Amino acid sequence: MHEFAPCTSSQSDLNEVLSQHQTTAQGRNQRNLQWAIMWRSIVLSSLGKTLFPYSKYVRSLRIQDLEALLDTIEGQDSSSTQHKSKLNGTFFEGPVGTFNTKKTVYFQKKPSNRFDKETTVNRLAMAILQRTPMLEELDGNLAQRSLSQCLPNLPNLRGLNVYQGEALEATGNLFRLHCPFLKTLSFYGWAHADADHHFATFLNDLRPQSLQYFEIYSTSQIGAESFLALNCHRDSLKDLKLNSIKAEAIQAMSMLKGCTNLTTLELAENAVATQDLEKRHNDVFLEMIAWLCECKKLKSISLKKLLNAPALLTPVSLESDIRLTSLILEGYLMSEARSFHEALTNQPSLQRLWLKGESSDLGLDVDVLAGSLCKLENLTDLQLKDVSDNFLDKHICKLAQSLPKLETWWTSGYAITDVVWSDITSLRNLRKLDFNADTRFTSNGIMNFITNLGPGNQGLSLTVQMADMDYDLSEEEQTLIRDTISSQVDGEFSFQLNREIGEGDSSEADSD
Repeated sequence: MHEFAPCTSSQSDLNEVLSQHQTTAQGRNQRNLQWAIMWRSIVLSSLGKTLFPYSKYVRSLRIQDLEALLDTIEGQDSSSTQHKSKLNGTFFEGPVGTFNTKKTVYFQKKPSNRFDKETTVNRLAMAILQRTPMLEELDGNLAQRSLSQCLPNLPNLRGLNVYQGEALEATGNLFRLHCPFLKTLSFYGWAHADADHHFATFLNDLRPQSLQYFEIYSTSQIGAESFLALNCHRDSLKDLKLNSIKAEAIQAMSMLKGCTNLTTLELAENAVATQDLEKRHNDVFLEMIAWLCECKKLKSISLKKLLNAPALLTPVSLESDIRLTSLILEGYLMSEARSFHEALTNQPSLQRLWLKGESSDLGLDVDVLAGSLCKLENLTDLQLKDVSDNFLDKHICKLAQSLPKLETWWTSGYAITDVVWSDITSLRNLRKLDFNADTRFTSNGIMNFITNLGPGNQGLSLTVQMADMDYDLSEEEQTLIRDTISSQVDGEFSFQLNREIGEGDSSEADSD
């Protein structure tokens, strides 16, 4: 049900059906009103006030949608005052009105009653969750007390995402007793200084070998204790995604060495890469390599803002028993990663490859990267940011000739001309092509490419950014290209000049 929330969704099937209607304020207001009625029905059913027990059959619940609705009702979006008043009267009418909580705030020493969204949301959520025995997925900003009281009524819960990790404090045993099927867990952050200890306790209290998926989206204080506790789920854990890891915790990453059944691993430091494990903590560096190379089932790996990422990934790429389908590396120096680029050729199973790092002016480094990429014939998604800044026509042409399965291609480059179009035309499955490069395309060159597109290129999105100032396209030329790609493959075209360089050159000329 939450997939069609008009408050939070912009790409659902419902929005497609109502795409024309939703552009008007009346259409948006009507859909918000319908959504308020739906949430009201769920709340009333949990109170036993409806003919049918709707809440009993809810399997997935996103509390964020309820929060977004309350934002609309209480004036935290652009809806009209009249519409907000109507929503308020509709949603909080009758028994639901008892959940409408106010709090006293002071402005210039004068007290005023204001809507308390957090308390209202938690009270409504608690009421609903008392009567959702079939619920399998729960997603929302719940307080620890609210979550603790609801768990005994959620015997089928399998997936949980909370905004603050603090909600999990002292709940491990409750999950073990009342939610035996829990296997997916995520939270956005956990800022308290004692977060690491509390989360480690939570992990240890869960049913052993039960967690299959764990993700942290943003900054937290998770570290050594939690990494060690994750080993209690070493056999079951398949997906591990740790984003914004604090710098001190990077030194404890090797404590995850027991988790070798992973199929997906994502690691990212929370700021600019600072921890040089290879030089300062070589024992940890070697233990991490040993751990990663033991993850024989690994299919997808992503390392971002880790100073030694290329050095960690090189032996992984060379491991014959590991067959990756997805690799993402962000925040590295191309000049120090030649061995890694060469090792990529040992992973022909790769289908998605994203590389972002500082480019090298050395031609050999550029040729090695391009040559290795050409060996990855199964790639369908190739995104090169900055590392390809010095790619020339010959590199782009060779990639197009060597990677026939490409569907998405994002690249930078230097002095890229119409020469590349004939080879790119051979990519019969290409649906997204982004040149964030110094391009020197002509209208005729682009038009020739578009007119040769086939059925497999249906919906192609073509973007040309950073175009050379001397190769500007007139509005008439851009319009013709857009109309042609739309009629040919129902595609889109976007064009932008590299104005910074042009303005910089102009300034220099003026100063001369």
